[in-house]
Amino acid sequence: MTERVVLAYSGGLDTSVAIPYLAEKTGAEVIAVAVDVGQGGEDMAVIRQRAIDCGAVESEVVDARDEFAADYCLPAIRANALYMDRYPLVSALSRPLIVKHLVAAARKHGGTIVSHGCTGKGNDQVRFEVGLGALAPDLKVVAPARDFAWTRDKAIAYAEEKGLPIDVTAKSPYSIDQNLWGRAVETGFLEDIWNGPIEDVYSYTANPAEPRDADEVVITFDGGVPVAIDGETVTPFQAVAELNRRAGAQGVGRLDMVEDRLVGIKSREVYEAPGAIALITAHQELEAVTVERDVARFKKSVDQRWAELAYDGLWFSPLKHSLDAFIADTQKHVNGEVRLTLHGGRAVVTGRRSESSLYDFGLATYDTGDTFDQSLAKGFVQLWGLPSRMAAARDARLGGPSA
Repeated sequence: MTERVVLAYSGGLDTSVAIPYLAEKTGAEVIAVAVDVGQGGEDMAVIRQRAIDCGAVESEVVDARDEFAADYCLPAIRANALYMDRYPLVSALSRPLIVKHLVAAARKHGGTIVSHGCTGKGNDQVRFEVGLGALAPDLKVVAPARDFAWTRDKAIAYAEEKGLPIDVTAKSPYSIDQNLWGRAVETGFLEDIWNGPIEDVYSYTANPAEPRDADEVVITFDGGVPVAIDGETVTPFQAVAELNRRAGAQGVGRLDMVEDRLVGIKSREVYEAPGAIALITAHQELEAVTVERDVARFKKSVDQRWAELAYDGLWFSPLKHSLDAFIADTQKHVNGEVRLTLHGGRAVVTGRRSESSLYDFGLATYDTGDTFDQSLAKGFVQLWGLPSRMAAARDARLGGPSA
């Protein structure tokens, strides 16, 4: 019986060439699976037909936009997920979802091999293959660009030789990956980390330096989930899409950073994620109002570790599962509204309110109506500083560091 390869298909040169090449190299039939995670660009029906025209025996298009927003972007909001305190995991969030649908297609079509277009230098090979190992350890993996040293020049020559129905002349100077959550740009002149990005790099965001009126937006959260914008109920997909539009129009969400890749190298990346940055900014502020101090302090370390696990391709790991449970518990009271001013490339919080708020005006005010009993403070300060005073006295007596 002929083996079947399930290919993660984007519709571009590399994965289109992979269809006849994999069939030739492995003797297997190829099933192309394209997953729509809000990346835009070509019509998905066109992409599906192209896979067939390139030799796939089956071609599937999965509309996973709502699923991506609800099951992958929302957990990132609740975790305030920013890798290296900056990057909102644009590519990393989509990979486990794609893996899930590749496994489903393999089961449906009797596939025994899964293939992807990742190189051996990036993070995505790990995300695909570790995810596959967790969900379907019986499936084999073939990665043409990595396993067969497949270069772009070879791909172009092969496409011309086979007469494949794709444009092999158009070549962006950048490598781009985009989805609902944001857009990642690398390579080309950006590989020199002294070169500043030019406006041509950006697509999701307007130039923040251009003059324009500010945009004020109110985001309503329920259990840490954005459920309304300016009072209008939204789905998770609509929340991200609307903030992409409005925050993007103000130049919010541009990032230019050198990040630590999982494989051990440092890589210069330019990102734009207007909706992600606006939503995480608002969510962090609402947590500051509604989450108790020690929980909030501990959650910062959990959020950081959650982001690292997602970045490192460990979405389906036991630790990620356990951290999800902790984060879910912390979100019970993250309810209320946050007002943001979007302008000049920044999302600035200007107001917050919540029925679950731990902020007590009577305790906080310095004016008439203050309910804080200041007479308690003197003893509290003395007891709080007692260990430090005792250590200082000891050091003075023994001639230690403090002396």
